[in-house]
Formats: sequence, structure tokens, C-alpha cells
Amino acid sequence: MHIVHFTSELAPIAKVGGLGDVVYGLCKELVRLGHKVEIILPKYDTLRYDLLKNLKVCYRELWSYEGPYRYNNTIWSCEIEGLTIFLIEPHHPRYFFHRGTIYGCEDDIDRFLYFSRAAMEFLYKSGKTPDALHLHDWPTAIIPLLLKDMYIDLGMKPIRTLLTLHNLEHQGRCPTKSLSEIGLRGEEYLSPDLLQDPEKLPLLNLLKGGIAYSDRLSTVSPSYEQEIQTLEGGHGLSSFIQKHKKKLKGILNGIDEDFWNPEKDPNLEENFPAHAPFSTMQIEHIEACKIKNKLALQKKLSLPETSKPLAACISRLVPQKAPHLIAATFRYILEKGGQCVILGSIHDPEILEIFSELKQTTSSNGIIILEYDEALSHLIYGASDFFIVPSLFEPCGLTQMIALRYGSIPIVRNTGGLKDTVFDIDTSTEPASERNGFTFEQPTEKELQKALSRALHLWKTDRKKWINLRMQGMSKDHSWKRAALEYLKLYQ
Repeated sequence: MHIVHFTSELAPIAKVGGLGDVVYGLCKELVRLGHKVEIILPKYDTLRYDLLKNLKVCYRELWSYEGPYRYNNTIWSCEIEGLTIFLIEPHHPRYFFHRGTIYGCEDDIDRFLYFSRAAMEFLYKSGKTPDALHLHDWPTAIIPLLLKDMYIDLGMKPIRTLLTLHNLEHQGRCPTKSLSEIGLRGEEYLSPDLLQDPEKLPLLNLLKGGIAYSDRLSTVSPSYEQEIQTLEGGHGLSSFIQKHKKKLKGILNGIDEDFWNPEKDPNLEENFPAHAPFSTMQIEHIEACKIKNKLALQKKLSLPETSKPLAACISRLVPQKAPHLIAATFRYILEKGGQCVILGSIHDPEILEIFSELKQTTSSNGIIILEYDEALSHLIYGASDFFIVPSLFEPCGLTQMIALRYGSIPIVRNTGGLKDTVFDIDTSTEPASERNGFTFEQPTEKELQKALSRALHLWKTDRKKWINLRMQGMSKDHSWKRAALEYLKLYQ
């Protein structure tokens, strides 16, 4: 099959969160299965150009529109890890993608609507006839509407579309004139059955439009498929999603096992086996390597070199991730005599204040690093004993799957994709051989501390059972192989 992805993120060249990892991992697996995959992405000034191969201009005179004005765009082609990428570079007076950032501008709506229109213009003018278009979240959700209400009328072949809902919290609300600027009649879509936002009635909702106009919809985990149809999890769109549930499918994300590979990871002090079944000798080797990695991390971060249990959290510190519970974990672990490492990025001033104060009051056994460091994150996974993900909601989550692969036992809230990947050693209804961590239900400090207490108790009192739990987590296949086959069924 020939599949074209339209996306605002692509790891490792343009990554903010999990969306970029998902597009990259899925596309790599589809190519591995023999399919033709192309990715269309804005040409950000922040791209990792050092990772791009064969970067060259492939289309120099591509005109697109904004209101009554037309602007030229240069289309670049390049490759990364066998993936074919097209980069849209607008020659626009507002320098849409030369801002030093991917998101966070006041005119994000205008930027990604312009990108979507220019990307569709490129698809049309280049004569490409893919079997399916795969879209990701609100920045590209307008594309099915552009296809059906503009480009088919211009003579473009009808193409089936799939929209993946990575995170319903972000929906792309805008006035009707925003759609008019890219050549549609915005006011015609201000209807409850179309794009009218259910909460802010004068506004359109781009994600809602994608839900209405796409031929198929997917979420990034089966549990999130169910949660977005509830009042609590639907972020205002639950009833609208229920109307379209026949075309909705929850598919659990995978992780890139080439990139997250303890056997070959150059950021670890000691590499260790990562593919089950594990022999007794391999299990002993893994334990020895985990200890050496912990020692290396302690030296690197100037933590006391001790055998104490080491808890870790690697996260964007945004409200969704429950930063108050992450801070509570930090305090509790230190109080109980363990060590704790938090690696996170923050943009919210109030959250920054919480963790800045926590940094000032911590003991020598705790460290908080408020900037993302890719190499350090790998070592933290390889060194830590358990890994904390207390999210208020989590569409899928990748960190808990990476932690499992690196032998770090997850302690998570039972929601979304966390619910689909982490099964409590004591309370899960899954078979004993499938249990791989600790979970808690309510997002409260009391519930979190119960889970932390159980984990610490097991670590201290039953080493054999702890190691068995670690091995069960490492034995699970979280690659893209299964998910890619499910996506192929949707494309077909």
C-alpha cells in the first residue's frame, strides 16, 4: 500500500511529545513490512538537520493561499532511517515555521491551517495517488475536509482518510474566518453536526471536523477509545464521538525497539539482554548490569553511591501528568530512605515554582533536572528500580513501556494506555505471569503512597519475587509489529 502521513511532529527531528515517536515508529514498521510510506511535515527552523539525508529541493514553485493572497512554497525532500519525508517551507511574511518552536505561538491555528492547505496543494500538484492519508491530532485534522470539499471538486482522486486521536485535550478552536482564509466558507461549517465547538458556540473546532470528515478514526490505546466517549474523558466531544463510534478503533502504540534497546544502547554503562526467554545466567547478568548502571547514574548526578532503591520519573511536567503527584512521590521516596530522580521539562510558571522550591529543599538522595536530556533519560531507565507515571489521564503513554523494556518496574495510575500495559502484581485480573508493576485508581496522594509503599516493601523483603516481576515486564513485546498490522487493516 501507499500511505501518506500528515503530521506536526516526527521523532527524532521534530519532537515535542509522544506524537512524534508514534509517527516515526509506525512508519518505520510499515516500511519494514514492504509498504510505501511518505511523511509531510513543516520545515521548522528547529529541525535536526544533522540527521537528514539527501536533503534537496523537489518542488520550487508551489503556490498556496491565505485569504486573497497567494504565497510561494518550496518543497524539500529528504530521508531518515529509510523514511521519505517532504518538508513544506512557506515563503510567507509571518515566517510561520521559523519561530524557534513547534507549538506555543498565538497564531498556531493559522500556522497549521496554512501548512495543511499547502500540503494538500503539494499532493494535488505532484499527482500523487496514495491509498490512504493518515492524519494526526488537530494540526492536520482539517485535511479530510479540504479533500472532500475542495480538492475532489478540483479533480483529485478520492482518497480514504484515517485520523488518529493522540490527545483530546488539544482541539484547535478557531473563528470561522480561519477556515475562510484557506479557501473554505467557514460560516457554512458552524453547525452542531459539523465543526461548531460544543462549548464555545461561535467557534469552530478543527479536531471535531476531522472526526466528522475522516473515513476512519483511531485512538492510541483501547482504554482511551472507551474513555473519550465519557463526559470525564471526552473534553466536550464525548457525545459527538459516540455518534461516530462505528468508525473508531483503539490501537495500542508501540515503542521503537531499535532506539530503546538495552542490548545496544550507547548511553548505558553496561548493556544487558532484552529479549525473552531469559536464562538463569542472563537474569543474573541483567541484575549485575542494573547495579552498574545505577552506580554510573549516581556518579553522574553526584548522588550518594548506595544500594538504596532508586525511583525515577521522566515526563513533561504539565497538568495532565499530575505534577503534584510527581512532587509527592519525590518527597515520599526520600522520606522512606530511597533515592529519586526527576527529569522533566516545564513551561507553566506555577508548576515551575513547585519544582524549583522542591529542588531547594531536597536531600542529597534526590535530584530534579528541569530540562530534557535524551542521553541521560536512557541511563535513568537503565539504572532505576521503579518508574513513576501518575497521570490524571494518559491516552497511551510510552515511558512505562520503555521502563518495562529496561527492567524498571512501573508504578502508574490505572487509566488509558497505562491500564492496557501495566498490570498490578496484587490486584490485576490478568494471569500471574502477565503482571508487571503496581497501579492505583484515584489520583490522590493517599492512593499513590499505598502503591509506592507496596513497591518499596517488595523491593526490601522479597528480592526473588521482585526480580521475577522485573523479568515478566521485560518479557512483553511492546514493539510496533502488532500495532502496524492493525493499522494496515484500517487502511485496507
